[in-house]
Amino acid sequence: MSLKIIENFDASVQLDPEAQETLFQLLTHESFLGQIRQQLNCAELEFTECLFQPVPYSTATPKGMPHEFEQYHDSPEYSIINVPPNFMAKAKIFKPSRLCAIYRRLDGDRNHQD
Repeated sequence: MSLKIIENFDASVQLDPEAQETLFQLLTHESFLGQIRQQLNCAELEFTECLFQPVPYSTATPKGMPHEFEQYHDSPEYSIINVPPNFMAKAKIFKPSRLCAIYRRLDGDRNHQD
């Protein structure tokens, strides 16, 4: 079995405004933020409203994300999470099938990087 190498992958995300509003409400709901804070061991964080579609790993995208989002991957100030599939379904987002959301840590706690 051989691997198929993908040279170009369209990672642009355009969401219906209503679907985006629903998704943003879910991603900023206090109970969900509490879960993320607990997982990240931080006291405060905020949703940056940045979303991206994961891309296939390649030499051009070694982190599996569009190049313009790699700055967040390398920063201890930000955390990238997979949007839960049930959030995608509730917001009626079926394409793309996966999204990642970027959150900014506000408390300065960097213990998760040690």
